[in-house]
Amino acid sequence: MSRAVWPGEPFPLGPRWDGEGTNFSLFSENAERVELCLFDGDNEERIEVHERTAFNWHCYLPGVGPGTRYGYRVHGRYDPEHGPRFNASKLLIDPYAKGIDGGVDWDAANVLPYVPGSGAADADLTIDESDSAPAIPRSVIIDPAFDWEGDVRLNIPWQETVIYEAHVKGFTKMRDGVREDLRGTYAGLAAEDSIAYLKDLGVTAVELLPVHHIIDEGFLHERGLTNYWGYSTIGYLAPHSEYSATGMQVPEFKGMVKALHRAGIEVILDVVYNHTAEGNHLGPMLSFRGVDNESYYRLVPETPRFYMDYTGTGNTLNPVHPTVLRLIMDSLRYFVVECHVDGFRFDLASALAREFYEVDRLSAFFDIIHQDPILSQVKLIAEPWDVGPGGYQVGNFPILWSEWNGIYRDTMRDFWRGRAPLRDFASRFGGSADLYQTDGRRPFASINFITAHDGFTLRDLVSYNEKHNEANGENNKDGTDDNRSWNCGAEGPTDDPQINALRERQQRNFLTTLLLSQGVPMLLGGDEWGRTQGGNNNAWCQDNEISWFNWDQCDQDLRAFSRQLIDLRRAHPVFRRTKFFEGKGERLPDVWWMRPDGRRMTRRDWDNTESRAIGVFLNGEELKAETKDGEEVRDESFLLLFNAHFEDITFRLPARRFGAHWEVVLTTGWCEGERLAPGADVTVETRSIAVLRRV
Repeated sequence: MSRAVWPGEPFPLGPRWDGEGTNFSLFSENAERVELCLFDGDNEERIEVHERTAFNWHCYLPGVGPGTRYGYRVHGRYDPEHGPRFNASKLLIDPYAKGIDGGVDWDAANVLPYVPGSGAADADLTIDESDSAPAIPRSVIIDPAFDWEGDVRLNIPWQETVIYEAHVKGFTKMRDGVREDLRGTYAGLAAEDSIAYLKDLGVTAVELLPVHHIIDEGFLHERGLTNYWGYSTIGYLAPHSEYSATGMQVPEFKGMVKALHRAGIEVILDVVYNHTAEGNHLGPMLSFRGVDNESYYRLVPETPRFYMDYTGTGNTLNPVHPTVLRLIMDSLRYFVVECHVDGFRFDLASALAREFYEVDRLSAFFDIIHQDPILSQVKLIAEPWDVGPGGYQVGNFPILWSEWNGIYRDTMRDFWRGRAPLRDFASRFGGSADLYQTDGRRPFASINFITAHDGFTLRDLVSYNEKHNEANGENNKDGTDDNRSWNCGAEGPTDDPQINALRERQQRNFLTTLLLSQGVPMLLGGDEWGRTQGGNNNAWCQDNEISWFNWDQCDQDLRAFSRQLIDLRRAHPVFRRTKFFEGKGERLPDVWWMRPDGRRMTRRDWDNTESRAIGVFLNGEELKAETKDGEEVRDESFLLLFNAHFEDITFRLPARRFGAHWEVVLTTGWCEGERLAPGADVTVETRSIAVLRRV
């Protein structure tokens, strides 16, 4: 008996189950034929899709519902030199699949659209007609029903936000407090032990490395490695299946979000809309390339066989095309509306802002987000660079956007190794007004970070001068050489007590600087207790003990210090202002920078590139902020003394008009006295910070 096939509807794109059957819709502007392929095990049923509306190929299948595995075969011209690369012998993942089952089986069948093995540079010009279905993951129809039990997005104000960057798998893979079968999964991150740890630390948001469905690169398979970080997306609406403990990744992902929300912790997703897992012109045909290569990708205008590569991965997605832009927006809305996530960090966001070649802050990508009543109200974070010309755009993203502040990272690393001018340090510590104030943004436009997943961990930053990436299989040639690190006198682990003491102090210096700076702090997961990757600064392909959090190595003293810093920030709005400093006030200025002798910094002092010690008075009575109920926000006042010099420095405290006495509330090294009078001298240890409160 033949299967009933109804015309169905062109929208929404993707599969939509209505309780009785499923509507399928696939966009392809240039295809000549489309076949929908249903799978029962290895058995494939091909269904001709006849209806085509607005370039959407659509049909409705009664009786087909959740759990059904499917894919597409798309027919058309294979003419790479002019752009099209249709090859119906290759099974394709639905770009709108909300469930994807498994990864590519690189050993099972050929997923390349051309005959491999010749080694010729023009190998892709010859089509390969071998069937790739045995190797390709299946798209899966899902049941969208989920009991949220009243859960809603938390909407924690930016100025109260402390971000914790983590990997779903790496955070719990070696954590004893999480049940063994849940480790490394969404359910593991939602486990009581995981959430208790995050809540105790005091962070308000977890920023998860990519969780959209990931496909490893073929060359990694040959090396026995995988794409651990996950910047290799193939499904923008599907949570990665291998992070599921239950095989039901969609409800498990939603359950993780709900559990974190119950603990008052937001979920921010790192999203990769700039490129896909299909690589360059010699890469595999998995989805977009075979569905409509000319629409989904930016092709070189003069030679459309090749891809514009603003990402360093071989291809760049084409958000200038209306349907590709729709895919991005539909993906974002799905994860906000259906999955309740609280925001996004956009990988290589400059690539999305390129209308044609140059980065354009007025691009359609920004326009459509800003007018969207849903997306404009979530947390939007840009990684404000790509690898193309003019791609470094720190400070140039529009209103509503916050940015990873790479200038902050570089300045603070340089300061604590004795190389950054005081002027630069003060600008970054004060919220980077030079980058964000003139276009109407606030201090929380700056996402401050010292370390992130890409690069050294904090412990490695103070333990290595050079990268040690031999395990990656590229002869230590991969990863940046611009680490701005300092090993404190020995490369890697050492038994020297003085070096180890200095390293411990430097980690505390970085943490204190980060968490007490104006702006939004982002803490790399594990830095709060001294996680190491053995000097690997590019562990993207290390899904093993190099990258996983080894909780047995946790420095409990450092963890307690980190928790103390986060508590201090949370308790005092003077460290998380909503407006930039003005340098003035009714009785005392809102901020006052001082030399070690207690006098105000002069222009000559700011121009002195050799000085490595400075103090700053933060006036809690001049915050110029109100609560939502109109009450004035006031706080205690603090004096922070920074000594990045290689010797101890004696500071003279400000005169009596700044306060009756000062109490030392925190120090990364040692300083003399606990309660100090105005004008008193206090010695701050080499390479350390003292935080004093006015009493």
